[in-house]
Amino acid sequence: MTSTSPNPSAGTPSAGTVPEPAGAPEPVRRSDAEWRERLSPEEYSVLRLGGTERPYTGEYTDEKTVGVYSCRACGTELFRSETKFDSHCGWPSFYAPLAEDRVRYISDRSLGMVRTEVRCAACDGHLGHVFEGEGYGTPTDQRYCINSVSLRLQPERS
Repeated sequence: MTSTSPNPSAGTPSAGTVPEPAGAPEPVRRSDAEWRERLSPEEYSVLRLGGTERPYTGEYTDEKTVGVYSCRACGTELFRSETKFDSHCGWPSFYAPLAEDRVRYISDRSLGMVRTEVRCAACDGHLGHVFEGEGYGTPTDQRYCINSVSLRLQPERS
């Protein structure tokens, strides 16, 4: 594996050319009842239970607006639009997080395969998975395949 590999036991992937903001996000802790009250049933299913929205149904799959994508559960800034690319996989794809301290990685052995799950470092919400070595022409050769329902786009002000 390379140094940009999302191997949860060997560190985290490199953010490539994306500038690193200062400071890790503050932890967000809520009870299950509080999460159920704050999130819609679909948001709760994905963010708290690790579900997945259906491909090609998310509001940000084809989004081109310049801005920052934040965690829908807690508001932590996670990805910049500059790192979003068209992977044609059915979900929004990014080649790097805003900063490595914004996400955490978990080995996911569900579905009979080994994948790397991506979670919000602040609230532990499920975002999606990161894949590498698929041949995309991105600076990191990684695809952060993220559920739209896990994100909220904050457009850049003109």
